[in-house]
Amino acid sequence: MGNLNDFVTKNNPPAGVYLKETHFQKPFFIYLFKENSYYNWIVLILCILEFIGFKMCYPYPDFFSDSYSYIFAAYAHLNVNIWPIGYSKFLLLFHILTHSAIALNFFQYLFFCLSSLFFIHTAIYFYPTGKLTRSILFLVLFLNPLPLYVANYVSSDCLFISLSLLWAAQLLWVINRPRPVQMATIAITCFIAFTFRYNAMIYPLITALAYCWSKQGRLLKLTGCLVTPVILIPFIIFSSKQAKSLTGVSQFPPILGGWQWANNALYMREHIMEDSAHFPSPQTEELDEIVRQYFRDVPYEYRNLSAYVANFFIRQPEAPLKQYLFRHFRESDMYSSVIAWGKVAPVFDAYGTFLIRRHPLAFARYYLLLNARNYFLPPLEKLEVYNLGTTVVWPVARFWFGFPKPTISSVSPGLQGKILFLYPGLFLMANVFFGIWIVKYFWPGVKPRISSAESRTVVMWSIFIALNFFFSVFANIIVIRYEIFPMIMLLWGGLLIKDLVEREMFLKMTEERLLNR
Repeated sequence: MGNLNDFVTKNNPPAGVYLKETHFQKPFFIYLFKENSYYNWIVLILCILEFIGFKMCYPYPDFFSDSYSYIFAAYAHLNVNIWPIGYSKFLLLFHILTHSAIALNFFQYLFFCLSSLFFIHTAIYFYPTGKLTRSILFLVLFLNPLPLYVANYVSSDCLFISLSLLWAAQLLWVINRPRPVQMATIAITCFIAFTFRYNAMIYPLITALAYCWSKQGRLLKLTGCLVTPVILIPFIIFSSKQAKSLTGVSQFPPILGGWQWANNALYMREHIMEDSAHFPSPQTEELDEIVRQYFRDVPYEYRNLSAYVANFFIRQPEAPLKQYLFRHFRESDMYSSVIAWGKVAPVFDAYGTFLIRRHPLAFARYYLLLNARNYFLPPLEKLEVYNLGTTVVWPVARFWFGFPKPTISSVSPGLQGKILFLYPGLFLMANVFFGIWIVKYFWPGVKPRISSAESRTVVMWSIFIALNFFFSVFANIIVIRYEIFPMIMLLWGGLLIKDLVEREMFLKMTEERLLNR
């Protein structure tokens, strides 16, 4: 009948079809720095040239309201803010080194490129990849205008994506070649990512899966599962205490969490019957009176909720949440604004969670379904136009970066919206692509013969994608800049499964030929 390995090598198989892998048996250091040194240099030079060309078109960073909040928190040395405090602390440390806005944008983009290099090399090192897969990953990570635009923001988005790529690559190491030092590096990566964005709260769950499926002793597995959440607990306690010292109430997530729950609940409020007398406190009763008055007085066409990224009641000054804020607090500066937002957050949290618990079906119909639609077609939001369409920056940004004047310029404020308009559709296509190949992977008679590490990787990233979907839809606004890392994982996961399935199909065809010889 002949030997399968010998027959395979003579019949131009797809990548990774050999029963003995080549990359995995080599030391990673040699694979990374010797065999791929030219590739690495080409990528780095390419990224630098891309950045230079981009900055010729956009010499200044891109700002929106969150940018000024991050900068002010760094300037005022706040330990808690409307947004997670990690990026503000990063801005403060970076400001010690240089005030240059270009240096900040360059660092953010370079960190993304280096993290992407580590991820792509790790993926290719451990898993079978065809030339098409490697080419697509190269295009998505290094010839893609979206990361350049995201890195140009004064925002946590680019660094969070980069940290997430580092975290993902380290999990692949845990599954394939675990080492004790990974417990520390993964925990630190997750900790920093969590201080940048609370989406990382699902990362310890995926990390625990990777350790449970790793080939090491039970004690090491247990330690790996626990060390990441344990290192996050002190930060949660610290943030809660800082919120209490600032606002008088211990809360986590600080400030914005209460606003988010009230906002989410208000999407269903006009469609349900609820007597204000049932609410848990006089403050929530007062808020509900403002809410009902708003829905009575404001015509639907002036509150088109579906046109927003599920944060209408947070953004709009005429909406009930800000009306309640204005009734009780006067915001004279950015510091008093943070305090005011924090003081009303517990009232909003109690109001929103009360309604959601009592009306889960209405919440699912009027908020979750709307947000699910946003998930599959996430809007460009702030990325649609440079600097929100203005040529002026707030004084805090001008001071922080040492701009000589309050005006900034770009090649065209609306150009980025024209360049990036395809990305919501591409994210939908990435979901469909992953869905098709995951179905083929589990289809009876097709499921490939793969290693335990390959199988666990497929399941692990499928669980991550599912958890990200539920977290995003249930508790977060959904915009394209929040879904860049999931989009990369959808694409890579789909390509990996495609290569595994095609390898299985080739092996079955090869076996049939051998049997017929």
